[in-house]
Amino acid sequence: MSDRWTPDSWRRKPARQMPAYPTPEALAAVEHRLAAFPPLVFAGEARRLKEALARVANGEAFLLQGGDCAESFAEFHPDNIRDTFRVLLQMAVVLTFGGATPVVKMGRMAGQFAKPRSADTETIGEVTLPSYRGDIINGFEFGATARVPDPERMLHAYNQAAATLNLLRAFAQGGYADLHKVHQWTLGFVGSSQQGERYREIADRLDEALAFMAACGITAETTTQIRETDFFTAHEALLLPYEQALTRIDSTTGEYYDVSAHFLWVGDRTRQLDGAHIEFLRGIRNPIGMKCGPGLAVDDLLRLIDALNPHNEAGRLTLILRMGAEKAEHHMPALIRAVKEEGRPVVWVSDPMHGNTIKSTNGYKTRPFARILSEVQTFFEVCTTEGVHPGGVHFEMTGRDVTECTGGAQEITDHALSQRYHTACDPRLNASQSLELAFLIAEELKRRRAGRDAERRAAALAA
Repeated sequence: MSDRWTPDSWRRKPARQMPAYPTPEALAAVEHRLAAFPPLVFAGEARRLKEALARVANGEAFLLQGGDCAESFAEFHPDNIRDTFRVLLQMAVVLTFGGATPVVKMGRMAGQFAKPRSADTETIGEVTLPSYRGDIINGFEFGATARVPDPERMLHAYNQAAATLNLLRAFAQGGYADLHKVHQWTLGFVGSSQQGERYREIADRLDEALAFMAACGITAETTTQIRETDFFTAHEALLLPYEQALTRIDSTTGEYYDVSAHFLWVGDRTRQLDGAHIEFLRGIRNPIGMKCGPGLAVDDLLRLIDALNPHNEAGRLTLILRMGAEKAEHHMPALIRAVKEEGRPVVWVSDPMHGNTIKSTNGYKTRPFARILSEVQTFFEVCTTEGVHPGGVHFEMTGRDVTECTGGAQEITDHALSQRYHTACDPRLNASQSLELAFLIAEELKRRRAGRDAERRAAALAA
């Protein structure tokens, strides 16, 4: 890998999972227009996220990352953005109470438009067409015209991302995230569930704590952390022409930032050391992530860390483990142990979604809740055994009342999947399942905290 990096040096590398645009001149014209558009996020925000992730790497915080599998042009609506945002707020409250630790909130939102695919084509009946690769590239409809990659879609994606970010900033900073509103964050269909009841108990306790703090003079007017929250955006840096067009030099530091999102990650299918995606990500100064599947060898992981985080900066690199419930216990320990032995300050995150996708008995792609939970539990167990901080979780979820993942307290069956199966790509947890999982993770954090406290007491007695 050459040491010289430029925003377009990725073009000299082999690029996987990239569309073949029929008219290069049209693509170049769109890239030129995007390069003149305002940034969607700011370099200072990305630096603030990196500082927060450094605290996660040091065991002082926990990362909650969630959102759509692939954002849709057709389903773009402020209610959908609001509902996903408030479920993430609810999950963060549950995790904060359970772990007694700050939670860094990050949404797969305002940019998660492109998706890698396992096959270049899709066949229905006797017709074979290019695969759907996300609304930023081509259309979901199974038709010859819709499936042609269209660079104009990048402009649509930019505009939708800008509108989404505008609303998210308003929610995060304009009073909607005020902790006094925790009771108002409950969605209707969750409110009558077991998770809704457990959440109300936490909300009641939080109300009591806020009343006590107010009596001590600590209010939303005097302490911004009560009425506002930091909320960051992230997506997979898959469509590199879009990412390059939104890469700018920060006037404060003189360094390059990809201003399409605060955090970018490279997928398990595109993390080749000599590939275009690693080449692009190694040069931007945003905090970045890398998906790590069961096929990743230890030596390859260490070489990739050298490329992506050569200066060993805490908060720079997040490793997102996506193994599958049946493979996690076998593959996770060696990777974690090797990185720890090398002294690399990474954030360890579990993605229990992507390795647990199956086909249901009636043909729907789904993810069993039990498998998702099993992989999360294995992640915590392995991290504890290896002596590293289980730094976070990464979910595909939505605030809508969908039926896409089976199981959970709702006991969604294969037969029920067809009732509200709305995803354009991969199955997502609904709000009730997301909250249920947050409670289960909170219990893991609580047990881990109790273990640390016991170790401290034993050490104090020994001294």
